[in-house]
Amino acid sequence: MAAVAEAPLFTEAEKVAKLQAAVAGLSQISENEKSGFISLVSRYLSGEAQQIEWSKIQTPTEEVVVPYESLAPPPEELGSTRKLLDKLAVLKLNGGLGTTMGCTGPKSVIEVRNGLTFLDLIVIQIESLNTKYGCNVPLLLMNSFNTHEDTQKIVEKYSNSNIEIHTFNQSQYPRLVVEDFTPLPSKGQTGKDGWYPPGHGDVFPSLLNSGKLDALISQGKEYIFVANSDNLGAIVDLKILNHLVHNQNEYCMEVTPKTLADVKGGTLISYEGRVQLLEIAQVPNEHVNEFKSIEKFKIFNTNNLWVNLRAIKRLVEADALKMEIIPNPKEVDGVKVLQLETAAGAAIRFFDNAIGINVPRSRFLPVKATSDLLLVQSDLYTLVNGFVIRNKARTSPANPSVDLGPEFKKVGDFLSRFKSIPSIIELDSLKVSGDVWFGADIILKGKVIIRAKPGQKLEVPDGVSLENKEVNAHDDI
Repeated sequence: MAAVAEAPLFTEAEKVAKLQAAVAGLSQISENEKSGFISLVSRYLSGEAQQIEWSKIQTPTEEVVVPYESLAPPPEELGSTRKLLDKLAVLKLNGGLGTTMGCTGPKSVIEVRNGLTFLDLIVIQIESLNTKYGCNVPLLLMNSFNTHEDTQKIVEKYSNSNIEIHTFNQSQYPRLVVEDFTPLPSKGQTGKDGWYPPGHGDVFPSLLNSGKLDALISQGKEYIFVANSDNLGAIVDLKILNHLVHNQNEYCMEVTPKTLADVKGGTLISYEGRVQLLEIAQVPNEHVNEFKSIEKFKIFNTNNLWVNLRAIKRLVEADALKMEIIPNPKEVDGVKVLQLETAAGAAIRFFDNAIGINVPRSRFLPVKATSDLLLVQSDLYTLVNGFVIRNKARTSPANPSVDLGPEFKKVGDFLSRFKSIPSIIELDSLKVSGDVWFGADIILKGKVIIRAKPGQKLEVPDGVSLENKEVNAHDDI
């Protein structure tokens, strides 16, 4: 019987050369994007991932992770505040779609409260700063090819606002076919499925490649505040900006105390004399439980980042930002593909005089699912000048834990199942499953579980108050 011929194994150099030839023929992306992509894949193939030596990890001191309470108050004089704010630009990461919440288009246009979207609130906040202090803080939106067109149309409605809005696109990279490491678009997948945005670590090269970085520097801007567009707590903070300017910190990551809900979030460590982000993916298996413990690793990354613009320019031009690569396997039409991504927080170790600031939990209010939407639409918060302010009547520093079943996953379904959002000031936890509908003016306190039996509709009537109760049928109310 004839021997079966073995498939040839390509060397790393041959794989890269083959990929370069294929990528060269992709007319949809720029030369900068092509070289950025090849560089990322080459690094991935070389297996250069830095192994963390667990014994070398040290807890950062208060000089490295500065307590927010210890920050000096910002200047009170209007002219000094204006000078400080004129050094700042705000950038919101706007590449995500609202698909997990059943919406089409950019996630930032989901209505959050009082008919206002994430983007409306961001614009109102910055506009009120510009008006109050007579400054010019511009807003930049980093879109992906998924959100670019819709965002361009949406920002037109702010054309008469007291705010400069700039949009630019992050890189567009081809997905890699796992089987033979060729780009999916060169195999005929020319639609959007052939491409991906390579994570928010791409913010730094994209700022430079778009020309936005040089434009900001030429306007005298020194710092950029980068945050996720769905984090309602990520507002401009004068105390933080003042601290960074005075201490000439090139990079600052806002961290906040970890709760049991955040055990997978990245944390800051001191490692070989530098501050560094440690993500769960980098943790050896035998130390994962230790990483998740809130005794040893007490803080996590909010992804609110303050970065010096000239430092970004220096490091990107020197090709020095070699952030850890996050491989993200996907499947497109039955074909196994790989997308390689990086995270902006991982860049902290390349900047000089980088710090963390341990901020109050109020600066971390992301809306990732409809259960988060319930919190921000409830009486736990009020809206003042575009700022979502926590109700002082809530005595517990933590928010209630809310777990809504799949019937509530899409925003449209969520809104239709509540006549009005219940009062949850005194709620500890809420778990809802099955075909449940809520009337108006309901009050929930303590620990509440509402479960509709399979095939049955359960309506909670108007005006009901439920405290430490489990409801499985109408008779339990």
